[in-house]
Amino acid sequence: MNWLEKLKKNDTARRVLVFILLGIVLYLLRSMIDLILLTFIFAFLVTRLENVILKRIRIPRKLIVIVLYCLVAMFLYIAIVHFLPILIDQISQLVDSLVKIYNNPSDNTIVQWIVGFLKESNIQKYLQTGVDFIIASLSGIGSVGLSFFLALILSLFFSLEKERVTSFTGQFLTSKVGFIFKEAAFFGKKFVATFGVVLEAQLMIALVNTVITTIALYLMNFPQLLSLSIMVFVLGLIPVAGVIISCVPLVLIAYSVGGFQDVIYILITVVIVHAIETYILNPKLMSSKTNLPIFYTFVILIFSETFFGVWGLIVGIPVFVFLLDILDVRNSEDIQKRTIFGRKKKVD
Repeated sequence: MNWLEKLKKNDTARRVLVFILLGIVLYLLRSMIDLILLTFIFAFLVTRLENVILKRIRIPRKLIVIVLYCLVAMFLYIAIVHFLPILIDQISQLVDSLVKIYNNPSDNTIVQWIVGFLKESNIQKYLQTGVDFIIASLSGIGSVGLSFFLALILSLFFSLEKERVTSFTGQFLTSKVGFIFKEAAFFGKKFVATFGVVLEAQLMIALVNTVITTIALYLMNFPQLLSLSIMVFVLGLIPVAGVIISCVPLVLIAYSVGGFQDVIYILITVVIVHAIETYILNPKLMSSKTNLPIFYTFVILIFSETFFGVWGLIVGIPVFVFLLDILDVRNSEDIQKRTIFGRKKKVD
């Protein structure tokens, strides 16, 4: 067993081996990726909320957890009973409106050019892909709902028994294969410190963008406001590309509602939202490692969608940031922040 003793003493080789083992385990569990990610997200967000509340109010931690999950259950009940039928109806109306605009463009030259460009770009292929995905999602809605429910239950039990779970898991560190669990704990801490924080920031940015966009859509008397707001929020979770993707249906609907004037208003709204995200929210919420070139962002999204499916569009950037942290990739230059006018200022 000399090779095992050498492996224990070689930090780099040991860490690489454990990282590969974790990758193999995740690959074998890829069919459960929904459950794993949802459980992590719920547990992480509840822990963050719990810590925020504990800083202000001294009450038992478990009571906070129970109250938070009761609020989540109440919100889900209201959403399913009252808003889900409205949402389904609005989505069907929205799809019908977009199909009519696409198949019967108006006499306006600009709209005809946009629709013609979309047709020449073979958008039918992408629409068919989207329709296939929607059909697959609807057919598998039972499994998705089950994963969502199980993730809530697992995260609830984890949050209630966090100290006991941590204590029990710590016993593996002193076992015969403790060196493996020590490295796994190292990766786990890095994962929470990077992936979790970046994902939380993405959620906050998407929420702020959705509120601003929804207010603008309400002022312009857009129809199907609930479905459009949800679309903007979900696409807002996709860095950079989400804003561009959501702009296309919004522009088409804007023209059908208020003509070319509303199209200008929508484009101005998108520019304002993008400016707020780039120059205010990203510097405050994201770490310097997430200040990636747009080329890298799109390449990561393409590859992550290929490997992780739809989840990859949301978790691709956080996973890449986690890998940067593991590899200890640092910016050798002074970290700089951009102002809204494009100038740069050094940050000490």
